[in-house]
Amino acid sequence: MSNKREPILQPVPILSLKPTQLTVGMREVKEKRKRWRDHKPKKRAQMLGSHMIPVVLGPGRKHYVIDHHHLSRALHEEGVKDILVTVVADLTMVDPKLFWNVMEARRWVYPYDSKGTRMSYSKLPKTVSQLKDDPFRSLAGELRRIGGFAKDTTPFSEFVWADFLRNRMSRKSVEADFDKAVEKALTLAKSQDAIYLPGWCGPAAED
Repeated sequence: MSNKREPILQPVPILSLKPTQLTVGMREVKEKRKRWRDHKPKKRAQMLGSHMIPVVLGPGRKHYVIDHHHLSRALHEEGVKDILVTVVADLTMVDPKLFWNVMEARRWVYPYDSKGTRMSYSKLPKTVSQLKDDPFRSLAGELRRIGGFAKDTTPFSEFVWADFLRNRMSRKSVEADFDKAVEKALTLAKSQDAIYLPGWCGPAAED
């Protein structure tokens, strides 16, 4: 089993990529679309060459995306048809019945919906165009950008933060006033209740 990252120079159709999560934060997708439109064609070409999508090569030689779902969705919505990928691991030899078990053991799949409920692997989207919106994922992403927590190598760390916030805030409040929700999320992120979360950087507890 190879773990060597090998760029595939032959472009891969974006709609052939198989998501390994059910949701994205659509606010983040919109922001990535805006940044894409702000660049001139030459810069866009450079971006496509430097932002290869990390994938696992699975049964049937299908490409399973393990990061950059937001970028993939944004590029699709901007009309980009093909993109370069980097193969993180080759699992083409794995029995299809065991594939998702192996992916989960490697922490390369996150089968939870926009309510934080675990779903069956069969519910995973067939293409990036079918990814659903989770406003708490957008909230977690914005929280990290403003220093609410540090970028962490823990897989799906922003989803872990999203679930933390989901249990303390209503979806309605996040959708009604995102800026206010960010303020509340920042307060929650600095509390001792969040100390167990990846990248926590709240104030140290007093003796």
